[in-house]
Amino acid sequence: MDQDTSHPVLVTGATGYLAGWIVRRLLEEGYTVHAAVRDPDNQSKVGHLKAMDADLPGSLILFKADLLEEGSYGPAMENCRVVFHTASPFTLAIKDPQRDLVDPAVKGTRNVLQTVNDTDSVERVVLTSSCAAIFGDNADIAKAPGGVLTEAVWNRSSSLDHQTYSYSKVEAENAAWEVADAQDRWRLVTINPALILGPGTADTQTSESFNLIRQLADGAMKTGAPPYEIGVVDVRDVAEAHMKGAFLPDAEGRHIVFAEHRSLLELAGMLREEFGDSWPFPTRELPKWLVWLVGPMANRTITRKIVALNMGYPWRADNTKSRQALGMQYRSIRSSIADMFRQMIDTGAVKKGD
Repeated sequence: MDQDTSHPVLVTGATGYLAGWIVRRLLEEGYTVHAAVRDPDNQSKVGHLKAMDADLPGSLILFKADLLEEGSYGPAMENCRVVFHTASPFTLAIKDPQRDLVDPAVKGTRNVLQTVNDTDSVERVVLTSSCAAIFGDNADIAKAPGGVLTEAVWNRSSSLDHQTYSYSKVEAENAAWEVADAQDRWRLVTINPALILGPGTADTQTSESFNLIRQLADGAMKTGAPPYEIGVVDVRDVAEAHMKGAFLPDAEGRHIVFAEHRSLLELAGMLREEFGDSWPFPTRELPKWLVWLVGPMANRTITRKIVALNMGYPWRADNTKSRQALGMQYRSIRSSIADMFRQMIDTGAVKKGD
């Protein structure tokens, strides 16, 4: 993969879980990385990026930018040939879905891409989308051709009131394609990962992925895991997919990125095999009817509609395009989740429940 490092590249949301690995890969290759963050002076947020800058061949320049402030990415984007737009919230703990998820995702994407339109040096944008832009509920997968998700499938079932995070991702990707299709100077490539697992580049991570693994280990699911299946992929592989999407000459369109499909119980089993029975990992799967009955009382983000449309349904998708067009080779999820949990133990992010 030939790479011209003479121009800087921009990474939005550079303090994020995935973005940290993208920044690292770019610095390893010798790029000048313009890292757009909300507060460049917050050492607790940017310290790990500065440490990478000191240790790796490339160079890092921090810029202040805000998703909802028009034009705020202009200085960071100046002279950049490639823009990695990763900035978007991934949390289920929200009070106002429109304000906390949809507006930052959609308006932020439009703001960044409007700046791309105004910046003549940009030739390619790599957008971090999600499999959530392809399907909303596991029950949707049966309606896909052959019961398998492909890049041609779009999420049509999520809304502001149901699967709000998924709705924010599909709306943001739709907005990105609208802007991209209205011009012909730069190319849009989207990376659509499944659930991302693996260690972070910073000791403290806020991604919902870490909350899920914490619940598998701290006793929250010791009575049993919900019967839920999902696609999973290593964060380092997702970062590599972004690199290939940015610098392979023929990269285009959407790319489903995942390594395996696993149930929560299977993920817990991998952790038990690696870390032993002293942790209260779940050892059985709860019946769907029980999760439907008590789930909403235990966790307000789990509605009975979500249980009905997701629990007990298989997860199936086709990652052929990512393997053939991007040349992706995926890590074993067993090693990904072990690396992730080991980091969580070392940093005190997870503790054994009672």
